Amino acid sequence: MSLAFIQSCIAEDMQKVDAVIRKSLHSDVVLINQVADYIVNSGGKRLRPALVLLSAGAFGHIEPQHHELAAVIELIHTSTLLHDDVVDESSLRRGKATANTLFGNAASVLVGDFIYSRTFQMMVSIQSMRVMEVLSEATNTIAEGEVLQLLNVHDADITDAAYLKVIHYKTAKLFEAATRLGAIICGTNAQDEAAMAEYGMRLGTAFQLVDDVLDLSGDSTEIGKNLGDDLAEGKPTLPLLYAMRHGTEAQRKIIRHAIEQGGLDELPAVIDAVKNTGALEHVRKVASDEAAIGCKAIAHLPETPYKQALLQLAEFAVSRSY
Repeated sequence: MSLAFIQSCIAEDMQKVDAVIRKSLHSDVVLINQVADYIVNSGGKRLRPALVLLSAGAFGHIEPQHHELAAVIELIHTSTLLHDDVVDESSLRRGKATANTLFGNAASVLVGDFIYSRTFQMMVSIQSMRVMEVLSEATNTIAEGEVLQLLNVHDADITDAAYLKVIHYKTAKLFEAATRLGAIICGTNAQDEAAMAEYGMRLGTAFQLVDDVLDLSGDSTEIGKNLGDDLAEGKPTLPLLYAMRHGTEAQRKIIRHAIEQGGLDELPAVIDAVKNTGALEHVRKVASDEAAIGCKAIAHLPETPYKQALLQLAEFAVSRSY
């Protein structure tokens, strides 16, 4: 499934969102403009703002407020990337050097703070307490997820449930907020809002699970980052947890040591273990099940190109190679 095809029905609206983003990031401080322009121009799938627009379209109409909220969602995501790359000491994202590599950690953190605070100015301009409620809850939950992930680093004994909680907080919550906001601005009823939020949460979970698979099996030039980045940081992702449960004693020791010590010295052996234990297929199946639940949640919505795009996006999230 082509992401470009999915986004084709909102191409004009996405241009308007990009215009809002660029206008919102302007500052009299030169360094802010330099870092912000670099990160915005670094590409990305723009899934989260697209979800605001597709959700709105599924309920009949896309308003200027949706463009503003789509920009807010993308900018929240952008600020978290700037902070994440500093925390994770990442050097490559989307096939390009990370902002912290080029501008330094201090500039990345502080510009991330600027972008984050600018989103709150934009939220206020919508003049909706419900919008503020959703976004304030989402940003707080994302922060909790970041801390949870930090606590789990180098811990080879966490449960699948504990790991999924991190995904729900750190990644899926912003997907959920995006789809929920699209529905809220359209004035939908509580049932439809909840259905769209369920879709977003499930899609975000599926998307992150596939990211975990690609971290251990993808093409680094295609996924735009170094293979094994999560393992290098000692993050116990779901493929690793599954492989430890189903591998040989030797494989379990290798994976445990890699998680507890970090680094990539044992990456080839770990990749071999996750492939031979069927861990990659298992996690893609979990992702597929999540996406299916999300699609079922919005099955009752009227048949529109926007609804079809949402369903196709769920398929893309699971089957993608980048």
